[in-house]
Parts: sequence; C-alpha cells; structure tokens
Amino acid sequence: MGGRTPAAAQDLPFDTSEWKTNFKKASIPLNEIRSGGPPKDGIPPIDRPRFETVAEAGKWLKPAEPVVIVEHGTDARAYPLQILIWHEIVNDTVGGVPLSGTFCPLCNTSIAFDRRLEGRVLDFGTTGKLHKSALVMYDRQTESWWWQVSGLAIVGDLTGKRLTVLPSQIVSWELFRRARPTGKVLSRDTGHRRAYGQNPYVGYDNINSSPFLYTGTRDPRLRPMERVVTVSLGGSDVAYPFSVLEKAGVVHDTIAGLPIVILHQKGTASALDAGDIAASRDIGAAAVFSPVVDGRRLTFRAQGVEFVDQQTKSSWSILGQATGGSLAGRRLPPIVHGNHFWFSWASYRPQTRIYAP
Repeated sequence: MGGRTPAAAQDLPFDTSEWKTNFKKASIPLNEIRSGGPPKDGIPPIDRPRFETVAEAGKWLKPAEPVVIVEHGTDARAYPLQILIWHEIVNDTVGGVPLSGTFCPLCNTSIAFDRRLEGRVLDFGTTGKLHKSALVMYDRQTESWWWQVSGLAIVGDLTGKRLTVLPSQIVSWELFRRARPTGKVLSRDTGHRRAYGQNPYVGYDNINSSPFLYTGTRDPRLRPMERVVTVSLGGSDVAYPFSVLEKAGVVHDTIAGLPIVILHQKGTASALDAGDIAASRDIGAAAVFSPVVDGRRLTFRAQGVEFVDQQTKSSWSILGQATGGSLAGRRLPPIVHGNHFWFSWASYRPQTRIYAP
C-alpha cells in the first residue's frame, strides 16, 4: 500500500485548504474520494463521552433499540445507535484499552478500533468525505485519512497502516440490559443538540434502494443493500446473509480450518428504517464465536430465546455466555466480525465467499 502520486490538488473533487494532510502520499486515486456534504468534523465525534447506569438509560431507551456492545474484562459498555448515527465516532477507553467506536450509516457498518498504533494513541474525527460510500475518518495526530470499512489509512503519512479491530456486536437494548445490569451506557449528554432517537436516513435500508454516492462496481450475487455478517480468518472472507441467518437461527461453519458458530436472534430494530428508530422493523441480531470450550467443540441449536449446546445441554445467550447447565458462567471466545450492507463489503473484499446452507 502507499506511494502513489495523487492528482494535483486543484484537480481533486474536494477542498484541501483546511487540512494538514500529506496528500502526496495515498494508496488510492484521490479522485475516488467524494464529499459527503459536511465539512471536517461537521459530523462531530464524541471526544469526552459520558455514561449512565442501565437504570438511568432505561428511561429513554426502548427494548428493541440497537446498541453496540464492547467489553473488555469486567468493563461492558453500550453505545446506542440512536446516538452514533448522529456522531459516527466516539473516542473512548474501555477496560484500559483506548478505542474508537465507529458507525457508518451509509454502509451500515459498526466497527470498534484499538486507537493504539506503534506506541502512540490516536483519536479520530470525521472528514466529511466518503470512499465507495463509506466513512472516511482522520486521526488528529497526523491528519491521515482512514477508510472505516477496512481500518486502513488511505491518505497521508500513515498510508498503509492498519488499525486493530476489537470484538463488538449489535444487539437490542433489552438484551444488554438483562445480561449486563452493571454495564455503562453512552449518555445523550454529548455537548451537542441532536434529535436522538430519530433516524435521519429514513428508509435507507430498503432492500430495493441504492447506496448513496456509490460509484464502484456492484457484485450481483446479492442485492446491494442486503445485510451480511462478515468474517475474515486466515486470508479467507465469508459473508453470511441476514436472510439466511434469520431462517437458520444457528450456523456452524469452518473458515481456514477454524470452526465458528453464528447465532441469530430476533428482537433488534433497524437503525435505518423508520423515522423513529424504536419503531423500526425487526432485523434481529447476529454474533460470531468460536464454539470450542476447554478443547471441546460444541454444536448449538436455537431453543426459544436462547441457544443450547448438544454436548452438555447448557443454555447460552447471544452474547456467548452460558446462562444455565454445567457450563453456566462460561463464555465462548468472540470472533471479530462485521455487519455490513453487501455493496460496501464486496467493494472491499470482492473475493468473498457467500455462505449458503
């Protein structure tokens, strides 16, 4: 990556005057980057996040509302999409790990990144730009630009560097509230006035709609706006359509010789459907884990609102924690995965295998 000579600044489809970025270093043609409308940090990231207790947040969060969960050690945090949809980035520290929680509404992608890179801690803002309709972030330390879907720096001095992705998942507020009663919840006291709870992209995730400001090629194997869970292991990429997961409830697969299990459960609303997020349609939640516990590979089936392993008959939640049986309290190792619209992931990983039962 890196080293390409970009077009002259005057030929670029955006203004460079407010940037200290080294535009002489880039891994993509700069004319592939488009303005999404807002200026630098016009979509304001949350740099000093405040948190509430589960009881406090329960006064304004509805049961089916989607929240992004990040956990490290005993520190469990929920970032409601009704907030992230307006800010796209929150710079935080969870269990001592500096991270940025990110959400790109246009590609339906939520990713948590470790902010540490080669001995320093970065913090991120929004460029107001898009690459293949996906969020382009920047770090404030070097003003390099990063493509959120890949975690790669694509412009600036850090071009070619990659951020480490941390495990996270999107589930309903009700699931988080029940499973993590002592967890922390990102507060709507952000220092900004926004219509939290409202979706500014009404109807955007209609399966028959088209992505905004997307000029790349389209992979016809799935419709562009189809939701997929993606897993990358050992150089192999696999996409699991939500439509398949919803019917199956549980999917076992092997990627690069490593077994995985994907759990799907109804009860989580879309953030990109109705004007009122809480009233949006149910798309469910999906999570990916290693099914190996103490060297034994477990197989699962959906049973009601939980999952049961065939080997010990223990019951498990979609958070990968055993809630009953001989393995009660044990947790499945999380597998880093993504939730994307198909067009966005396919533009990044065109060789992806699509899972079919």
